[in-house]
Amino acid sequence: MNNQNENIKEMVKEKYGEIAKNSGSCCGSASCCGTENKIVGYTVMKDEYDDLDGYVKDADLGLGCGLPTEFAGIKKGNIVVDLGSGAGNDVFVAHALVGNEGKVIGIDMTKEMIDMANRNKKKLGFENVEFYLGEIEAIPLESSFVDVVVSNCVLNLVPGKRKAFGEIFRILKPGGHFCVSDIVIKGELPANLKKSAEMYAGCVAGAVQYDEYLKIISDSGFENVEVKKTKVIDLPDEILTNYLSDEEVASFRKSQIGIFSITVTADKK
Repeated sequence: MNNQNENIKEMVKEKYGEIAKNSGSCCGSASCCGTENKIVGYTVMKDEYDDLDGYVKDADLGLGCGLPTEFAGIKKGNIVVDLGSGAGNDVFVAHALVGNEGKVIGIDMTKEMIDMANRNKKKLGFENVEFYLGEIEAIPLESSFVDVVVSNCVLNLVPGKRKAFGEIFRILKPGGHFCVSDIVIKGELPANLKKSAEMYAGCVAGAVQYDEYLKIISDSGFENVEVKKTKVIDLPDEILTNYLSDEEVASFRKSQIGIFSITVTADKK
């Protein structure tokens, strides 16, 4: 892997490790937009989980950009994997859907997040939930093992997206499917915004174009690719002005360039 990709990966590990360590303080509510420049707590991208069965407040760090379990078609007895599972938020929601007959596995490359998720699991006493340290480009699971894969605002942070979707295809059983919420872009973001290290570690500048994202999924062998939900991410001036001049902000507002949260499903035949 080239140095740029390694640098991005290490940056993401560092940032999300910090968020896990600081959980319970002001930084525990940090959005995926970053942890510096007074952006902490601005959860501009996340959806509300409060009314969902299985929701655990201590596992919700406000790092998502959708509700992947909403369209995942998870059934009792399913084996479900959450990629980039963080403190366990989507894992515990999925657990309520699979019941005691199923199993849910969370994968995360940040040790601090795995440790936090395991602490939450211990409090809940779940025996059919597991958390593994591992990378999405090399998922530590056997092939054709999983019924459903979910992920929430994580795959865009992965440098090797084709490898990631290839790995999702590999671990899914024939007839299995995935549901992913993620950030994509339409049009070209201003250079200062795109190259910002803070934004690379936080959901936007690491995102690819909408059409490219869907093509990667199709190229990976998936069928019935469908965008179930689209949400415009309207970044406020207090975020944009950290990266753009006033003139650039005004130009950005007038353009057709957009940042979107999409929730996508696809099947493995």
